[in-house]
Order: sequence, then C-alpha cells, then structure tokens
Amino acid sequence: MQHVDIAIVGGGIVGLTLAAALKNSELSIAVIDKAACYQPLSEKPTARVSAINQANIKALQQFDVWNYLQQDRANPYTDMHVWDKDSFGDIHFSCGEMGSDALGIIVENQALVNALAEAGEAQSNVQLVTAGIERVLAGPNQTMLMLDNDEVLSCRLLIGADGANSFVRKQAGLPITFKDYEHTAIVANIKTDEPHNNVARQAFTPTGPLALLPMVAPNVCSIVWSQTPEQAASLMALDDEAFCNALTAASNSKLGMTALETKRSAFPLTMRYARQWAKDGVVLIGDAAHTIHPLAGQGANLGMQDALVLAETLSSLNASGKDIGLYKNLRSYERSRKTEAMKMIAAMDGFKFLFDGNDPFKKLLRGIGLSATDRLGTIKNAFVSHAMGL
Repeated sequence: MQHVDIAIVGGGIVGLTLAAALKNSELSIAVIDKAACYQPLSEKPTARVSAINQANIKALQQFDVWNYLQQDRANPYTDMHVWDKDSFGDIHFSCGEMGSDALGIIVENQALVNALAEAGEAQSNVQLVTAGIERVLAGPNQTMLMLDNDEVLSCRLLIGADGANSFVRKQAGLPITFKDYEHTAIVANIKTDEPHNNVARQAFTPTGPLALLPMVAPNVCSIVWSQTPEQAASLMALDDEAFCNALTAASNSKLGMTALETKRSAFPLTMRYARQWAKDGVVLIGDAAHTIHPLAGQGANLGMQDALVLAETLSSLNASGKDIGLYKNLRSYERSRKTEAMKMIAAMDGFKFLFDGNDPFKKLLRGIGLSATDRLGTIKNAFVSHAMGL
C-alpha cells in the first residue's frame, strides 16, 4: 500500500493545475485517472478548446507549465466583439485598452492537459497514476482507495477533480443542486473565408449564443453554438453545407462563408452547484463542484481558480502544522470559492435571460446596454478586467 498526503481524482486541466500549484510544497501528491493524462495530439486541431484568461496564464507560467505547452496548439486573442444579432447592441473589447498584448489564449484542452502532465511528471512530489477506483474506504485520519490495478493507495485528503458526474462527490455524499439550461451546445471547428485576426466573437441570437474562437490558423475558428434543444436537433440533422449556411447567417457573415473542419458534436447544458464542497478528508474543485453555461467561456478559468486557491490553503495549513484533511480547516476555501461560483452562475443566468428570445423590451434593453457599455470607459474596462481574470 502506498501513502500520499493528497490524492487528486481527475487528471484534467483543473486536477493537474492543483498538482502544479503545489510544486513548492512538501506535500506528496498522486493524480489518479482511468486514462493516461498525456495523449498524443491529432494532426489537426480538435474542437474541444478553452479560453484561458491572463490570470491563469500567469499562474501556469509561474509553475513552469508554459514551457511544456505546444505553442502551435494555442492562440492568443487580442480582441472581443459581442453583438446582438437582431438589435443594434454591439461592443468591442481590446487588450490595448488594458495595456496588455492579449486578453487570453484559445488552447486545445488536450494540449494544455499534456503540458500540465509533463510538468507534473517533472515534479518530485507528484506521481501520475493510470487506474480506476473500485472502492473508497474513509477512515477518521485517512482514506483508502482500492484501485482496479490491484494497488491500494491511502491519503490524508481526497480531492474530487473528476468532472460534472464526479465519482468522489457521489462517494462522499455531498449534495448537489442542478438546473437544465434548456440549451444544447454544438461544437466544431470551421474554416472561414475571412481571417479572424485573433478576435473572439460572440453573437447572441434569439435561440442562443454563438461563439467563434480564433485558432492558430488565421482562417480557422472553434465554435460553441448554444441553441434550444429543438433548434440544435434541427441543426445537427442538416447536411454539412446547409449547416454552414445556417452558421454563416447566424454570425451575420462576419467572417464570410464557412466550411466544417471537424465533425459536429452536441451535448446538453446543465447548471450544477454542490451545496457542500468539503467534509473531513474530502474536497471538490472544478466541474465536480460547479458547471456553468459556456456563453462567457469561464468554466475552465473558474475551475483553475478553485485549484489555485485550494493549493494556497493547503500549503499554508501544512506549513503551519495543521491538518489538511480537517473540514474546519478547509472552510475558508469552501466559503470563498462557493461565493465566486455563485456569482458566476447568477451572472450567466442573467445574461441568458436577457439575451433569450425576441421580446421587444428585452431587445431594446440589451441594445442600449451593450451600446452604452461600449462608450463608457470605466464600465467597459471593468468588463475587460473581469474577462482577463484580473
């Protein structure tokens, strides 16, 4: 039986960010995932991407993760353009307004996971374990994990970073609240007639938002098209040419005609919020604790901030000789991150309500709001600063 201080279940972006953030601690860490964290990248970019803000980029640079990132699979975006398709509302954000060279980067999820995994393998206090968990035995001072490779691992603290359907959350009996967003997200990569010029674009349509995220190739974007389930089913049923025609119309032909670079995939969107994020010996981070609508592209950033705050909490506890597995010592993390997640969930609900449908009053209100914000420097800078995570 092996023993570590911390067992992180989930070798995705959030779980591996936590391991990286504990690089300089004296804590021993095992990151456990059914599949190997590092996976060779496909020849062409995949459509599963994240928009990582400047605050999290700086953290990854600080932990030397950036040196491992395959640079041709990550693209900085310098501007954002948001508009209401059927109204006069229109707003532009630029990194120049904040004295920065970029607002963030669009990176393939697997490329970032690979960089984090390579950084983890170089850490003396981290081991990556490829195995599933068959059984969890929780004791007063440690938790034992029975793995499907016939190994047993014990830890002082078990961390659930294993996604929306978290096994750790279920095993710990931590309650969750959820709500159907009544949207289905269609994801794909597209090729456009016009270059994207490193601008992230988002159009709000009556049936849901369409995001066009600039990839490394100047004429390739990753799309996240959130639509009502009925509209999404209709779009998925179209042939490629008809789908691209509908996409071009929804984007007001901002980048000219479009063509598919990858297959389309679709998945339903659900808000989840764990009512309790921790108990003795267990704590949640990332999608295991919360999932939000992707319309602002903040899901990964929110989870990474969970990891960074928890790392700071655990490092401080360990340095002062306090028990890292005691719930009362984890309460400060739980309180601060629950508050931030709740704010983000409320903001997404507000945006979704305001930009849904063809109600004339809402169209007028959002048109005035977007146009006024575009002209008011203080409010606009606050939006940009928040988007950058600053």
